[in-house]
Amino acid sequence: MGSSGAAPRAAFDGRLRACRIGDLRLLRCRAGRGDGEGVDTIATAPVLAARRARTDMVRRLVAGGGRFSTALGVDVEAGEAEVDRWFMAATLFGARIPTAIAERTFHVLDEAGVTVATARAFGWDYLVALLDRGGYARYDYKTATRLHALCDVLGEHYGGRVCAIPDNARTPAELEEALDELPGWGPVTVGIFLRELRGVWTLATPALDPRTVTCAHHLGLIGERARDPLGHLRSLSVAAGVDLRDLEGALVRTALAHRSDLGTCPGGRKCSALAHLAPGAPAPARTGVR
Repeated sequence: MGSSGAAPRAAFDGRLRACRIGDLRLLRCRAGRGDGEGVDTIATAPVLAARRARTDMVRRLVAGGGRFSTALGVDVEAGEAEVDRWFMAATLFGARIPTAIAERTFHVLDEAGVTVATARAFGWDYLVALLDRGGYARYDYKTATRLHALCDVLGEHYGGRVCAIPDNARTPAELEEALDELPGWGPVTVGIFLRELRGVWTLATPALDPRTVTCAHHLGLIGERARDPLGHLRSLSVAAGVDLRDLEGALVRTALAHRSDLGTCPGGRKCSALAHLAPGAPAPARTGVR
Protein backbone atom coordinates (compact mmCIF):
# COMPACT_ATOMS: atom_id res chain seq x y z
CA MET A 1 0.00 0.00 0.00
CA GLY A 2 3.03 2.26 -0.13
CA SER A 3 3.00 5.44 -2.27
CA SER A 4 5.12 8.53 -2.82
CA GLY A 5 2.95 10.38 -0.32
CA ALA A 6 3.14 7.76 2.40
CA ALA A 7 3.55 9.06 5.93
CA PRO A 8 6.28 7.68 8.20
CA ARG A 9 5.61 4.33 9.71
CA ALA A 10 4.15 4.53 13.20
CA ALA A 11 3.96 1.89 15.91
CA PHE A 12 0.47 0.96 17.04
CA ASP A 13 0.44 -2.16 19.19
CA GLY A 14 3.57 -3.11 17.32
CA ARG A 15 1.76 -3.58 14.01
CA LEU A 16 -0.09 -0.41 13.03
CA ARG A 17 1.17 1.68 10.14
CA ALA A 18 -0.11 5.04 8.96
CA CYS A 19 -0.09 6.07 5.33
CA ARG A 20 -1.50 8.85 3.21
CA ILE A 21 -3.16 8.28 -0.14
CA GLY A 22 -4.21 11.50 -1.79
CA ASP A 23 -6.23 13.54 0.69
CA LEU A 24 -7.56 10.49 2.57
CA ARG A 25 -5.70 9.38 5.67
CA LEU A 26 -5.90 5.63 6.11
CA LEU A 27 -4.69 3.35 8.82
CA ARG A 28 -3.44 -0.13 8.07
CA CYS A 29 -3.46 -2.71 10.79
CA ARG A 30 -1.73 -6.00 10.19
CA ALA A 31 -3.75 -8.33 12.40
CA GLY A 32 -1.80 -11.45 13.22
CA ARG A 33 -3.55 -14.80 13.49
CA GLY A 34 -1.03 -16.32 15.88
CA ASP A 35 0.61 -18.49 13.21
CA GLY A 36 3.14 -16.04 11.94
CA GLU A 37 0.84 -14.90 9.17
CA GLY A 38 -1.38 -11.85 9.12
CA VAL A 39 -4.33 -10.22 7.45
CA ASP A 40 -4.08 -6.65 6.21
CA THR A 41 -7.12 -4.55 7.02
CA ILE A 42 -7.74 -0.94 6.09
CA ALA A 43 -9.85 1.40 8.19
CA THR A 44 -10.35 5.13 8.18
CA ALA A 45 -9.58 7.12 11.30
CA PRO A 46 -13.32 7.71 12.05
CA VAL A 47 -13.96 3.97 11.85
CA LEU A 48 -11.16 3.24 14.31
CA ALA A 49 -12.46 5.99 16.59
CA ALA A 50 -15.90 4.35 16.55
CA ARG A 51 -14.30 1.02 17.42
CA ARG A 52 -12.49 2.57 20.36
CA ALA A 53 -15.74 4.16 21.54
CA ARG A 54 -17.48 0.77 21.49
CA THR A 55 -14.57 -0.83 23.32
CA ASP A 56 -14.67 1.89 26.00
CA MET A 57 -18.41 1.41 26.39
CA VAL A 58 -17.99 -2.35 26.83
CA ARG A 59 -15.44 -1.76 29.58
CA ARG A 60 -17.72 0.72 31.33
CA LEU A 61 -20.64 -1.69 31.16
CA VAL A 62 -18.68 -4.60 32.61
CA ALA A 63 -17.10 -2.42 35.29
CA GLY A 64 -20.66 -1.60 36.40
CA GLY A 65 -21.53 -5.28 36.82
CA GLY A 66 -21.01 -8.41 34.74
CA ARG A 67 -21.83 -12.02 35.48
CA PHE A 68 -24.60 -12.59 38.01
CA SER A 69 -22.79 -15.63 39.41
CA THR A 70 -19.68 -13.58 40.14
CA ALA A 71 -21.75 -10.91 41.89
CA LEU A 72 -23.14 -13.63 44.14
CA GLY A 73 -19.68 -14.88 45.03
CA VAL A 74 -20.09 -18.02 42.92
CA ASP A 75 -17.18 -19.24 40.78
CA VAL A 76 -18.60 -21.76 38.32
CA GLU A 77 -15.11 -22.64 37.15
CA ALA A 78 -14.08 -23.83 40.63
CA GLY A 79 -15.84 -27.20 40.59
CA GLU A 80 -19.13 -29.01 41.09
CA ALA A 81 -20.03 -27.41 44.41
CA GLU A 82 -19.96 -23.96 42.81
CA VAL A 83 -22.04 -25.13 39.85
CA ASP A 84 -24.55 -26.50 42.39
CA ARG A 85 -24.74 -23.05 43.98
CA TRP A 86 -25.28 -21.40 40.60
CA PHE A 87 -27.98 -23.98 39.82
CA MET A 88 -29.87 -22.83 42.92
CA ALA A 89 -29.40 -19.17 41.98
CA ALA A 90 -30.62 -19.75 38.41
CA THR A 91 -33.71 -21.49 39.79
CA LEU A 92 -34.50 -18.36 41.80
CA PHE A 93 -33.65 -15.92 38.98
CA GLY A 94 -36.00 -17.78 36.63
CA ALA A 95 -39.14 -16.46 38.35
CA ARG A 96 -40.71 -13.09 37.59
CA ILE A 97 -39.24 -11.40 40.62
CA PRO A 98 -36.83 -8.46 41.14
CA THR A 99 -33.17 -9.40 40.80
CA ALA A 100 -32.33 -7.96 44.22
CA ILE A 101 -34.88 -10.25 45.91
CA ALA A 102 -33.60 -13.31 44.07
CA GLU A 103 -30.04 -12.43 45.10
CA ARG A 104 -30.99 -11.86 48.73
CA THR A 105 -32.95 -15.12 48.86
CA PHE A 106 -30.02 -17.02 47.37
CA HIS A 107 -27.76 -15.77 50.14
CA VAL A 108 -30.28 -16.77 52.81
CA LEU A 109 -30.55 -20.31 51.40
CA ASP A 110 -26.81 -20.52 50.80
CA GLU A 111 -25.97 -19.52 54.36
CA ALA A 112 -28.41 -22.16 55.62
CA GLY A 113 -26.60 -24.80 53.58
CA VAL A 114 -29.49 -25.44 51.21
CA THR A 115 -28.67 -26.60 47.68
CA VAL A 116 -31.04 -28.15 45.20
CA ALA A 117 -29.31 -31.50 45.75
CA THR A 118 -29.84 -31.32 49.53
CA ALA A 119 -33.25 -29.66 49.63
CA ARG A 120 -35.05 -32.82 50.84
CA ALA A 121 -33.01 -32.71 54.03
CA PHE A 122 -34.87 -29.51 54.92
CA GLY A 123 -38.54 -29.49 55.80
CA TRP A 124 -41.04 -27.73 53.52
CA ASP A 125 -42.05 -25.28 56.26
CA TYR A 126 -38.42 -24.43 56.93
CA LEU A 127 -37.76 -23.77 53.25
CA VAL A 128 -40.81 -21.49 53.12
CA ALA A 129 -39.49 -19.58 56.13
CA LEU A 130 -36.09 -19.14 54.48
CA LEU A 131 -37.69 -17.99 51.22
CA ASP A 132 -39.82 -15.47 53.11
CA ARG A 133 -36.75 -14.20 54.93
CA GLY A 134 -35.15 -13.44 51.59
CA GLY A 135 -38.25 -11.63 50.35
CA TYR A 136 -39.36 -14.43 48.01
CA ALA A 137 -42.80 -14.46 49.64
CA ARG A 138 -44.71 -14.21 46.36
CA TYR A 139 -43.47 -17.63 45.31
CA ASP A 140 -42.57 -19.17 48.66
CA TYR A 141 -44.94 -22.17 48.70
CA LYS A 142 -44.44 -22.96 45.03
CA THR A 143 -40.65 -22.65 45.25
CA ALA A 144 -40.36 -24.81 48.38
CA THR A 145 -42.30 -27.54 46.57
CA ARG A 146 -40.19 -27.05 43.46
CA LEU A 147 -36.92 -27.39 45.39
CA HIS A 148 -38.07 -30.71 46.83
CA ALA A 149 -39.13 -31.89 43.36
CA LEU A 150 -35.82 -30.82 41.81
CA CYS A 151 -33.94 -32.64 44.56
CA ASP A 152 -35.93 -35.82 43.81
CA VAL A 153 -35.21 -35.63 40.07
CA LEU A 154 -31.51 -35.04 40.65
CA GLY A 155 -31.35 -38.02 42.96
CA GLU A 156 -33.34 -40.36 40.73
CA HIS A 157 -31.79 -39.50 37.37
CA TYR A 158 -28.42 -37.89 38.02
CA GLY A 159 -27.10 -39.40 41.23
CA GLY A 160 -27.74 -36.15 43.07
CA ARG A 161 -25.21 -34.31 40.88
CA VAL A 162 -26.04 -31.23 38.82
CA CYS A 163 -22.85 -31.75 36.84
CA ALA A 164 -24.11 -35.16 35.70
CA ILE A 165 -26.97 -33.59 33.73
CA PRO A 166 -24.84 -33.15 30.55
CA ASP A 167 -23.53 -36.73 30.65
CA ASN A 168 -26.26 -38.22 28.44
CA ALA A 169 -26.54 -35.23 26.14
CA ARG A 170 -24.80 -35.36 22.78
CA THR A 171 -25.65 -31.88 21.53
CA PRO A 172 -26.37 -28.45 23.03
CA ALA A 173 -30.03 -28.94 22.10
CA GLU A 174 -30.21 -32.20 24.06
CA LEU A 175 -28.65 -30.54 27.11
CA GLU A 176 -31.14 -27.68 26.93
CA GLU A 177 -33.99 -30.18 26.57
CA ALA A 178 -32.82 -32.09 29.66
CA LEU A 179 -32.73 -28.89 31.69
CA ASP A 180 -36.06 -27.71 30.30
CA GLU A 181 -37.68 -30.90 31.60
CA LEU A 182 -36.68 -30.16 35.21
CA PRO A 183 -39.56 -29.24 37.54
CA GLY A 184 -40.32 -25.53 37.31
CA TRP A 185 -37.63 -24.85 34.74
CA GLY A 186 -38.20 -23.46 31.26
CA PRO A 187 -36.34 -21.69 28.45
CA VAL A 188 -35.70 -18.55 30.52
CA THR A 189 -34.15 -20.42 33.45
CA VAL A 190 -32.19 -22.69 31.11
CA GLY A 191 -30.75 -19.66 29.32
CA ILE A 192 -29.80 -17.93 32.57
CA PHE A 193 -28.07 -21.07 33.87
CA LEU A 194 -26.16 -21.96 30.70
CA ARG A 195 -25.14 -18.39 29.83
CA GLU A 196 -22.63 -18.34 32.64
CA LEU A 197 -21.41 -21.87 31.94
CA ARG A 198 -20.05 -21.02 28.49
CA GLY A 199 -16.62 -22.62 28.33
CA VAL A 200 -17.23 -24.57 31.54
CA TRP A 201 -19.63 -27.15 30.13
CA THR A 202 -18.73 -28.09 26.56
CA LEU A 203 -22.37 -28.15 25.45
CA ALA A 204 -23.28 -24.87 27.15
CA THR A 205 -23.79 -22.73 24.04
CA PRO A 206 -27.15 -21.01 24.61
CA ALA A 207 -28.61 -18.41 22.31
CA LEU A 208 -28.24 -14.84 23.46
CA ASP A 209 -30.86 -13.58 25.89
CA PRO A 210 -33.24 -11.37 23.84
CA ARG A 211 -32.56 -8.57 26.34
CA THR A 212 -28.86 -8.81 25.54
CA VAL A 213 -29.48 -8.35 21.82
CA THR A 214 -32.01 -5.55 22.33
CA CYS A 215 -29.68 -3.64 24.62
CA ALA A 216 -26.67 -4.15 22.34
CA HIS A 217 -28.67 -2.62 19.49
CA HIS A 218 -29.88 0.18 21.77
CA LEU A 219 -26.31 1.10 22.75
CA GLY A 220 -25.01 0.88 19.21
CA LEU A 221 -22.66 -1.99 19.98
CA ILE A 222 -24.05 -4.05 17.10
CA GLY A 223 -26.07 -3.07 14.07
CA GLU A 224 -29.78 -3.72 13.77
CA ARG A 225 -29.14 -6.04 10.83
CA ALA A 226 -26.20 -7.92 12.32
CA ARG A 227 -26.41 -11.54 11.17
CA ASP A 228 -24.32 -12.90 14.01
CA PRO A 229 -24.92 -10.88 17.21
CA LEU A 230 -23.09 -13.43 19.34
CA GLY A 231 -20.05 -13.28 17.07
CA HIS A 232 -20.06 -9.47 17.19
CA LEU A 233 -20.27 -9.44 21.00
CA ARG A 234 -17.51 -12.05 21.21
CA SER A 235 -15.25 -9.85 19.08
CA LEU A 236 -16.09 -6.80 21.19
CA SER A 237 -15.29 -8.66 24.40
CA VAL A 238 -11.91 -9.74 23.04
CA ALA A 239 -11.10 -6.19 21.90
CA ALA A 240 -12.07 -4.82 25.32
CA GLY A 241 -10.22 -7.54 27.22
CA VAL A 242 -13.30 -8.77 29.07
CA ASP A 243 -15.09 -12.08 29.40
CA LEU A 244 -17.99 -12.57 26.98
CA ARG A 245 -20.17 -13.76 29.86
CA ASP A 246 -19.51 -10.52 31.71
CA LEU A 247 -20.58 -8.52 28.68
CA GLU A 248 -23.76 -10.57 28.35
CA GLY A 249 -24.54 -10.06 32.02
CA ALA A 250 -23.81 -6.34 31.81
CA LEU A 251 -26.19 -5.93 28.87
CA VAL A 252 -28.95 -7.80 30.72
CA ARG A 253 -28.38 -5.55 33.75
CA THR A 254 -28.60 -2.45 31.55
CA ALA A 255 -31.83 -3.70 30.00
CA LEU A 256 -33.28 -4.33 33.47
CA ALA A 257 -32.23 -0.83 34.57
CA HIS A 258 -34.43 0.63 31.84
CA ARG A 259 -37.57 -1.16 33.01
CA SER A 260 -40.19 0.26 30.63
CA ASP A 261 -38.47 3.40 29.32
CA LEU A 262 -36.23 1.78 26.68
CA GLY A 263 -38.36 3.20 23.88
CA THR A 264 -37.94 6.79 25.10
CA CYS A 265 -34.22 6.58 25.89
CA PRO A 266 -31.96 8.11 23.21
CA GLY A 267 -29.60 5.14 23.41
CA GLY A 268 -25.95 5.02 22.40
CA ARG A 269 -23.58 7.07 24.53
CA LYS A 270 -26.55 9.14 25.71
CA CYS A 271 -28.33 6.10 27.16
CA SER A 272 -29.79 7.05 30.54
CA ALA A 273 -28.73 3.71 32.03
CA LEU A 274 -25.07 4.61 31.50
CA ALA A 275 -25.23 7.71 33.70
CA HIS A 276 -24.08 5.85 36.82
CA LEU A 277 -21.10 4.24 35.09
CA ALA A 278 -17.67 5.80 35.44
CA PRO A 279 -16.10 6.88 32.12
CA GLY A 280 -12.80 5.41 31.05
CA ALA A 281 -13.11 2.27 33.14
CA PRO A 282 -10.01 0.08 32.89
CA ALA A 283 -10.34 -3.35 31.32
CA PRO A 284 -10.88 -6.09 33.91
CA ALA A 285 -8.47 -8.98 34.06
CA ARG A 286 -9.02 -11.36 31.17
CA THR A 287 -10.30 -14.65 32.50
CA GLY A 288 -12.44 -17.49 31.28
CA VAL A 289 -14.22 -17.89 27.98
CA ARG A 290 -14.42 -15.14 25.39
